[in-house]
Amino acid sequence: MKQYIIRRLLQMIPTLIGISIIIFAIQAMVPGDYITARANPNMTIEKQEQLRAIYGLDKPDYQRYFIWAGNMIQGNFGDSLQHKQPVTSVINNFVWNSFIIGVFSLILSWSIAIITGIFSAKFQYSLFDKIITLLVFVCMSLPSFFIGLLLIKLLALDLKLFPVGGMTTAGLNASGWAYIKDVINHAFLPTMVLTMLSTGSLTRYFRTSMLEVIRQDYIRTARAKGLKERTVIFKHAFRNAMIPAITLLGFELPALFGGAMIMEQIFVWPGIGHVYLSSINMRDYPFMLGFTIFLAMLTLVGNLLADVLYGIADPRIRLK
Repeated sequence: MKQYIIRRLLQMIPTLIGISIIIFAIQAMVPGDYITARANPNMTIEKQEQLRAIYGLDKPDYQRYFIWAGNMIQGNFGDSLQHKQPVTSVINNFVWNSFIIGVFSLILSWSIAIITGIFSAKFQYSLFDKIITLLVFVCMSLPSFFIGLLLIKLLALDLKLFPVGGMTTAGLNASGWAYIKDVINHAFLPTMVLTMLSTGSLTRYFRTSMLEVIRQDYIRTARAKGLKERTVIFKHAFRNAMIPAITLLGFELPALFGGAMIMEQIFVWPGIGHVYLSSINMRDYPFMLGFTIFLAMLTLVGNLLADVLYGIADPRIRLK
C-alpha cells in the first residue's frame, strides 16, 4: 500500500505539468488581458504598454509560462491583479466560505440519496419509487438559478423565514454562538439549492447500484437462509453497493472547495466561486491559473483517496 501511494504521488508530477501547460495555453489564447479589461477610453496606447511591462504581460507566452511555473514550484502562485494580494491569500480568504455550504450540502445530499436510493431499489416500480423518480428528474432538470430565485421568492420574501442573501446580517457585530447561528441562517437557502441539484443524480446512481447487487446469488442465498430482510439489505447488499460510490466520493473533494459560481452570485455569498467568476471577467490570470491548479491538485488527490478506499472497503481489490 505504501509503495502504491508513493508511486501514485510521483505519477502526479508529470500529470500536473501537462495540466499546467494546457491551462496556460488556453489562457494565452483568450483575447485581451487585465490591462484591456481595466482600460478606459482616455488611456493611451503608451500607458497600456507601460502597464503591461509592469505586470510582465509584454513577454512571450513561453517565457511567461516558465516564470509562472518556476514560481509555482517554490509555492509562489503570484499576486492577484484584482485583489492586490498573493493568490494563496485570496484563496484562503474565500475558499472556506464555499466549504461551509459545500460540506453541509454533501452530507445532506448523500444521506438523502442513500436512503431514497435503497428504498427505491427495494420497492422497485412501487408508488414510492415512482414519486422519488419524478422528484429526482424535477431536481435534475431545473437550473440552479431558477431554484435559487424560487426559494428566495417563497421562503425569503413571502414567508420571511430566511435572509435573501449574504453571509451575515449587515451591521450585526455578533460573535460566538450568535455569529454561528447567523451564518447557518444565511447558509440554509444556498445549501438547499446545492442539495437539490446533487441529490437527483446521486439517488439514481445508488438505486441502480442497489438493483444490481440485490439480484446477485449471494443475496438470494442470504434470504433463503432465513435472514431478516433488514439484515440482507443493510448488511450484505448496501455494503457492496457502496463500493462503486467510492469513486464519486473521491471526486467530491474538489467540489467542496471549488464553490458554485451561479449559486453564489444569486445569494451574494462571498465564496471562491464568486471570486473566480469575477477574475474571469477582469482577466485576473494569476488568480485564474493558481486556483485552477489548486482544483487540479485536489482532483488528483481525491482520485488517489478513492483508489485507496477501494482497497480498504473490498479486501479482494489489490492495489498494485
